[in-house]
Amino acid sequence: MACWRHMRAAAGHTRSLTKIKYNRDGDLLFSVSKDKLPCVWYSHNGERLGTFEGHDGAVWDLDVSYDSNRLLTGSADGSCILWNVSNGKRLFRWKTVSQNAVRAVAFAEGDRMGLFVTDATMGQACTIHIFEIKENIANQTSDYINTIPISGPRATFALWGHLNKTIITGHVDGSITIWDPTTGDIINSAKPHSGLIQDMQFNRDKGCFITASKDHSALVIDANTLEVLKRYETTRPVNAAAISPIRPHIMLGGGQDAMNVTMTSAKQGKFEVRFYHLVFEEEIARVKGHFGPINTLAFHPDGKSFASGGEDGYVRVHFFDPDYFKFKYAEESVAEE
Repeated sequence: MACWRHMRAAAGHTRSLTKIKYNRDGDLLFSVSKDKLPCVWYSHNGERLGTFEGHDGAVWDLDVSYDSNRLLTGSADGSCILWNVSNGKRLFRWKTVSQNAVRAVAFAEGDRMGLFVTDATMGQACTIHIFEIKENIANQTSDYINTIPISGPRATFALWGHLNKTIITGHVDGSITIWDPTTGDIINSAKPHSGLIQDMQFNRDKGCFITASKDHSALVIDANTLEVLKRYETTRPVNAAAISPIRPHIMLGGGQDAMNVTMTSAKQGKFEVRFYHLVFEEEIARVKGHFGPINTLAFHPDGKSFASGGEDGYVRVHFFDPDYFKFKYAEESVAEE
């Protein structure tokens, strides 16, 4: 099913991509990589608007506020930075005590709170740090509303749950934990994967989320019960996964481990974006383009395009052709009648 056209490959990073994300309106695409310079692009043509200078190490994660005015980034330099999107200036910087790498960041709903998760290094436990974000940045402080130490396997990813009532973390051992952000208590936990969780993304209403794991699978999981709803198996590590906002489809990206890439052709490494039917769990298409593992994926908010970021340092934007929106299984057509 060839139902997309490749729009543009944007070469703005000198090292491998770690995360890409659209803003709510979809006109901007943000990216971070191991080259320490977050970037922002026009999503419709791949033109780079600018960079955010201030980190001293690889940048692992990002999040953008609901109104697109502010950006959060977390870095291996042990800092979480709040940025002004319009001019690229650093508004505030949270610095960890022992320069523990910041692995994950996230704005809470309403953008009045945020979190970042630090690695377990220098005798410090992996910790969720929750902080208030002041509307007037002159009143911003480095104080935390709460800190939640994680005594088990370190967290690699974190999401705010519905209405900020929970925080959901994915871990290196394939487990998932739901936390109470006020008390720090564990509400629920499960171990649906056997390998490190690389990515977690909600569906549109936050009722479920999709995971990507080194155990060669992606799962759709209920956001409250942690019940596995759907499973998608591949033959290579899965680094990224996303759920379409308008169609019953999901996409996965990954490929052979980065350490083996120089000895592997693009065909053998399986560096394609793979599309699966959300319900039937069947692969329906593949999109080639990257020359190394795909590390991060994002659907445009309107569902008409998607972006991918890879180990090759490129951000690629693809637009779906009209035929993509007409494609249906026979069972779907019967259900509509």
